Amino acid sequence: MSVDSSPLPCSVLLLAGGRGQRMGGQDKGLLDWRGLPLIAHLQRVVRPLTDDLIISCNRNQERYAPYADQLVSDDSADFPGPLAGIRMGLAAARHGHLLILPCDVPQIDARLLADLRQIARRNPNIPVMVRHGEFWEPLISIIPTPLKTEVERAWDTGERSPRRVFLQCGAIGLQCPPDDPRLANLNTPDLLLSRASVSE
Repeated sequence: MSVDSSPLPCSVLLLAGGRGQRMGGQDKGLLDWRGLPLIAHLQRVVRPLTDDLIISCNRNQERYAPYADQLVSDDSADFPGPLAGIRMGLAAARHGHLLILPCDVPQIDARLLADLRQIARRNPNIPVMVRHGEFWEPLISIIPTPLKTEVERAWDTGERSPRRVFLQCGAIGLQCPPDDPRLANLNTPDLLLSRASVSE
């Protein structure tokens, strides 16, 4: 039986549009981890959840295309941060909710995503963010797509923090342990290498 006992129709946005500064400028989503690009690990987990898988990428679109139903890119050329990709994802989403994940959390699992979706189903009009300890994870979240108007309004005022925007929209949290390995960001070469050698 599927762990996702309370399905929530949603689009999925995988964020792979950053500069990759901690990776020496490499396109992070295409870096190898345990024999596959990081984006492939995320795609494998979320593919059963949606018929609308969106990848936000600003380069190498031809390499990301096989993993997605839609590709979106920032509407400015200066890598303005993840909120730019979220805006584009909200505009493109075909469902009433958008599940957001960064490309560098390949250990995320179906159980966590099912828990996130269950909370979103019970609270359909506000964002739900993962929270571990006192730290909010706005890039592991679900946001109702009608809130794109509020996101655009915040963007137009100069706001660039997804966390602040989501909290202003009344976000609630899915509490996870402070050291939950599923939330590990493999965003440096050392982390990518060390986690690759850890047994699954």
